[in-house]
Amino acid sequence: MEKGARHRNNPEKNHPGGSQSETSHDTGSGGGGVALKKEIGLVSACGIIVGNIIGSGIFVSPKGVLENAGSVGLALVVWIVTGLITAVGALCYAELGVTIPKSGGDYSYVKDIFGGLAGFLRLWIAVLVIYPTNQAVIALTFSNYVLQPLFPTCFPPESGLRLLAAICLLLLTWVNCSSVRWATRVQDIFTAGKLLALALIIIMGVVQICKGEYYWLEPKNAFEAFQEPNIGLIALAFLQGSFAYGGWNFLNYVTEELVDPYKNLPRAIFISIPLVTFVYVFANVAYVTAMSPQELLTSNAVAVTFGEKLLGVMAWIMPISVALSTFGGVNGSLFTSSRLFFAGAREGHLPSVLAMIHVKRCTPIPALLFTVRTPPRASPTHALRLVLPLSWEFILPTHTFWFAPRDHQVLDKWQMIYISFTDIKRHSKIFESLKTLRLSDQVISILPSFWIKLK
Repeated sequence: MEKGARHRNNPEKNHPGGSQSETSHDTGSGGGGVALKKEIGLVSACGIIVGNIIGSGIFVSPKGVLENAGSVGLALVVWIVTGLITAVGALCYAELGVTIPKSGGDYSYVKDIFGGLAGFLRLWIAVLVIYPTNQAVIALTFSNYVLQPLFPTCFPPESGLRLLAAICLLLLTWVNCSSVRWATRVQDIFTAGKLLALALIIIMGVVQICKGEYYWLEPKNAFEAFQEPNIGLIALAFLQGSFAYGGWNFLNYVTEELVDPYKNLPRAIFISIPLVTFVYVFANVAYVTAMSPQELLTSNAVAVTFGEKLLGVMAWIMPISVALSTFGGVNGSLFTSSRLFFAGAREGHLPSVLAMIHVKRCTPIPALLFTVRTPPRASPTHALRLVLPLSWEFILPTHTFWFAPRDHQVLDKWQMIYISFTDIKRHSKIFESLKTLRLSDQVISILPSFWIKLK
């Protein structure tokens, strides 16, 4: 194992004059070194984009868009325009992805274009704020829709919500740690399930139109405002629509694992964004064939209300579809955000342990475990407090001999512990000022200044 991991260090294989980050980047294409495998084809690439965009937004956001737009017609215009804006952004990312073919998405582009400091700040915003809260919210939404049918007359217990969200995150983390192929298969299956659920909504809408139920689609009625037009509210409508389209850039986080990224990255974007825009617009058309604007605004879950009105005894399909949609969203978020942390560690902006790859599975297990860590000082409602109180003393002694670091030298696990804890000891004064926090929060809180000083 050590021989295979050190094979990359042969001077004859290295590019003369290349930087350490460039050397790490090249390991995916040749040699016997440990690297992430190129296992994501065009179908799985489309599944990542569509699966990350379609979460719970289309099942919930129509209420917010309509409420702020003020009329059905303007709400549909908002959905179309936000789709076009998303397409423009996605096309820009397609160009960036083939120009800078590195995993890490936004972080890699900001770092390469604006320098290391800007990239470092972008990375740590994602580490401390964006991804922990995003995954917690999606996982809690999943558990809420799963448990709601079991508690029809009251809210599900908070402990039950947290526990189910924790199980969801841990299960999907295990799948992603086990195999990239398994993770992409899960993503493909649940993306197909989301599209089937939305196809059912659209088909029911077409049936309603054939029955003559299109009062709110006639131009004179569609643009009939039920509130005074307001620029600020229209801006909020666009914000709500943009939320539902969020996730269109996630494929760029796994560029190095794409098969032929120069072709498949733009193709996946060209296929996925128009598909999602079509589905979103016609799903909203279907909603207004079964519900008046007033009924839609009083609903907390538009798709569930739509199912109750049209599907009868099969109305349970809608909440289950929303739950499965959010489950796939959690998988996509774990898969892509772990590559962001992997890329940051490879560049020295995060602990190097996060740039390690399992020598047999070729998955970034430390980065995946870091992705589901407990966010520092998170709200008590976040399920991640129950998920994995992952402090560095748990990561470092465990399984470090399984991984190859970014320079592909296999370190003994006691060497890893010594290196990491002597570095932490060097910053004991910082710990003194933070001793009121728990240990996992202490370490995460000092890491930005810690790694700047080490560099």
